[in-house]
Amino acid sequence: MKLFEKYSIGDLELKNRIVMSPMTRSRADSNGVASDLAQIYYSQRASAGLIISEGSQISSQGVGYTNTPGIYTKEQIDAWSKITDKVHQNDGKIFLQLWHVGRVSHSSFHNGAAPVAPSAIAVEGKTFTYEGMKDFSTPKALEIDEIKQIVKDFGIAAENAKSAGFDGVDIHGAFGYLLDQFLESGSNHRTDAYGGSIENRSRFTLEVIEEVLKVWSSNRVGIKLSPSNLFNSMFDSNPQETFSYLIEKLNDYNLGYLHLMQPQLPADKLPENYIKDVISTFRPIYKGNLIANAGYTRDKAIETLESGLADMVSFGSLFISNPDLPKRFALNADLAMPDKKTFYQGGEKGFIDYPFLND
Repeated sequence: MKLFEKYSIGDLELKNRIVMSPMTRSRADSNGVASDLAQIYYSQRASAGLIISEGSQISSQGVGYTNTPGIYTKEQIDAWSKITDKVHQNDGKIFLQLWHVGRVSHSSFHNGAAPVAPSAIAVEGKTFTYEGMKDFSTPKALEIDEIKQIVKDFGIAAENAKSAGFDGVDIHGAFGYLLDQFLESGSNHRTDAYGGSIENRSRFTLEVIEEVLKVWSSNRVGIKLSPSNLFNSMFDSNPQETFSYLIEKLNDYNLGYLHLMQPQLPADKLPENYIKDVISTFRPIYKGNLIANAGYTRDKAIETLESGLADMVSFGSLFISNPDLPKRFALNADLAMPDKKTFYQGGEKGFIDYPFLND
């Protein structure tokens, strides 16, 4: 079965087509330095064909959550270097996810300054800060020169990821974070070169890709998108048209992969014009390697790969509770269910204490 076969992304050979999806675990310290426990956590899961790390901020401006790691200080880079060493010692491959949350933040993370976004439109609801739950702050609309600096920051972060020993990088363009905010019409009300038309709203994402490609060869760069996501107050007037344009443009870059999220809401809960099956919609458009994500079981993953709808499948919470997920899939063994109460914060519990098969 294809799920268990080796697969090559350019010159990078993966031992199987099972990908560990990026997942925020909030175990870093308040300076964004990944904990020593993360060395164990990631190396335990090195049997994945590819690990994509939790999102890591490209700069202090990109922070929006407590205890999430970064990749912009020496201490952060050094901590990630220990993690990549452990993963490689266990014959694993690991990409770093490059992350800027944009407006999904609070001013307390930025010494009282407003977070930044394409437009001054706040996320609805509250977010967890070091001072407890707070309303999302109204962001500051970025100036052109500030946008250009963030693009450069992505390039610097990509350099830092290479210094930390990663095998490649994953650009976070999904789930309502900064790239997604520029792309979708509900969060981007600009009237300059970065707003209005789909071409203009796509400009920031494409510039980030081009900057990262100055550092890494194209097959060592991936991007994650979520065309049917409503989380973080996201909305687009025509997601089919918007994402079709961007995904068609991605064909020009020969990236290592495009990582696409299926809708997280049932079809009847999505707006009428939203895409109900993201993978089957965009597979005919995208010519490169495609990773399918969100809601996949072992059997659904096997069916998806055998039908040619995707080249790899990523798993999130199942990898939290099953560090040896590929082995369990291969044996069709019972799976441990994750404890959602331990997804974020905390220490060893719910992080590195899930047993391996036959432990």
